[in-house]
Amino acid sequence: MDGTWPAPAARDHLRFLTCGSVDDGKSTLIGRLLHDTGQVPDDQLAALARDSRRFGTTGDELDFALLLDGLEAEREQGITIDVAHRYFSTPRRHFIVADTPGHEQYTRNMATGASGCDAAVLLVDATRGLTPQTRRHARIVALFGIRQVILAVNKIDLAADARAAFPAIVADFEAAVEGLGLETVIALPISARHGDNVVRRGPRLDWFDGPTLIGALERLPVDDRRLARPFRFPVQYVNRPDHSFRGYAGTVASGRIEVGDPLVVCPSGRLATLARIVTRDGDQPSAAAGEAVTLVLEEEVDVARGDVLAAPQARPAAVDRFAATLLWMDERPFDPARALQLRLGTRVTPVRVRLTPEADPEPGRAPQLALNGIGAAELVVPSPVAFDPFADDPALGGLVLIDRDSGAVVAAGVAQAPLGQAGHIYPGAGEVSRHDRARLNGHQGGAVWLTGLPGAGKSTLARAVEARLHARGVRAVVLDGDNLRHGLNRDLGFSPEDRAENVRRTGEVARLFVESGLIALCALVSPARAARDAVRERLPAESFVEVFVDAPVETCRARDPKGLYARAGAGQLSGLTGVGADYEPPEAADLTLDTAALPPEAVADQILSLLVRRGWIPAL
Repeated sequence: MDGTWPAPAARDHLRFLTCGSVDDGKSTLIGRLLHDTGQVPDDQLAALARDSRRFGTTGDELDFALLLDGLEAEREQGITIDVAHRYFSTPRRHFIVADTPGHEQYTRNMATGASGCDAAVLLVDATRGLTPQTRRHARIVALFGIRQVILAVNKIDLAADARAAFPAIVADFEAAVEGLGLETVIALPISARHGDNVVRRGPRLDWFDGPTLIGALERLPVDDRRLARPFRFPVQYVNRPDHSFRGYAGTVASGRIEVGDPLVVCPSGRLATLARIVTRDGDQPSAAAGEAVTLVLEEEVDVARGDVLAAPQARPAAVDRFAATLLWMDERPFDPARALQLRLGTRVTPVRVRLTPEADPEPGRAPQLALNGIGAAELVVPSPVAFDPFADDPALGGLVLIDRDSGAVVAAGVAQAPLGQAGHIYPGAGEVSRHDRARLNGHQGGAVWLTGLPGAGKSTLARAVEARLHARGVRAVVLDGDNLRHGLNRDLGFSPEDRAENVRRTGEVARLFVESGLIALCALVSPARAARDAVRERLPAESFVEVFVDAPVETCRARDPKGLYARAGAGQLSGLTGVGADYEPPEAADLTLDTAALPPEAVADQILSLLVRRGWIPAL
């Protein structure tokens, strides 16, 4: 264990958290720190004395935990529930401390407190030693990139043999954290209740010749590596108040940038030049990590929320599949069928999650992940995202998983490494943009995705719309699902996985047509909502419309243009969507068409009207 540190060069800031098992004394310790460093005003001390008589657990003495446990439930139960932040200073350093809950039920709050901290003070009750929650907190601290830990063995005054208990606990901790990647660990005994070895020496610990807790905190190095990392700017908001201004707002995550520097838009790969750096105080020539600014580019390129502006020679990878480590934070255990979204940087996108065997090493059983569990996973997104491992850039490598239906955060984690593709292969961008092609063609490119049951009329509508667009001089192409299965998708069957791959490949072809300025009319059953949403995610929001060709299965069976329903009824065809396989209708289609009630010509006109309203094609 390393017990020496360089002294800080100036009065800087250290962010740290206290963590450990319930009742190990975290709130008492921070209260003692605040009191003994002179941070508690007289009126607050008087209030603390009153609260100690009402809620306290220390008899006639001040209960310093009550300085932190502000919620009524916390005081009544004597536990910390929420994360409490406190600020204090010494002549050597300013501190921001997060008091995090130790109760297993509130582990998610502890993980929240760990984000953004430089160090952790991990408490252990000298009378109990390491607990499963202590070990879990150590793993979470390491997971979220904290590399400096102070092991504070508290309640040392209650240990039967303090001199023997302390080194035994230290040895257990060293074994528990081996392999977690901690860089600095210092162990020291304390008595938070009586103040021994917290800010001052005490008679109960005259045998210990190491530092006090405050002395150790004052000497921990604060290593802000953000400036040394390559430039990263996750786009939070596209600021376009009028036609004369288009800027990209956000906070510089790492590195620095100057006006005139070249930039690349990730993951698209389009190149640009920085024209202006706009702040609340006016333009400035440069910006560095931590600064909130608006960047203006010289070129007219596509940039959206969730994109990352980066240095071209040190850009993030563009990946759609990567390994991650997750901390599960939801009462419901992990379910691979659950609809989830990923938030990575400022990008929010649908995601499929598959636990890898490391998540549950018990042989012969599928990997599982329950509340407070930590496990390895593979994440797959519908379109490439800008990717940096958490170890290289915490701002881009930290992630959360969100339940798509409730909006609740169900997991937090860190990105580890790309999977199935080379991390050094980047998408390229041509010199001709979509806007250039639109000006040449006289119309916008876009994808019209027609979905519905077999026999609903998707292909008929697509061809009718194509003919009308052609008559108007609009370049359009039909991507018919059956036709594609005779060529590009001939190797695919009709399992759920093959159906999803069929939709994905078709979506990629449609995207190429859209980028070329054409309107792609895609006619596929595409029964899975998630697969259709994945295609939508791959295209600019303004370039995709989903059209639900709504016809009851009875109408489709009566039409049966290809004899599929008859074959399914005779037992000659299994898995027909609507009969032997489920169809998930759109939840919020851009257009719903009733082909049972209207003739094809009238329905096709509705699609044309939608394209006019969207500005894809000019009105007649």
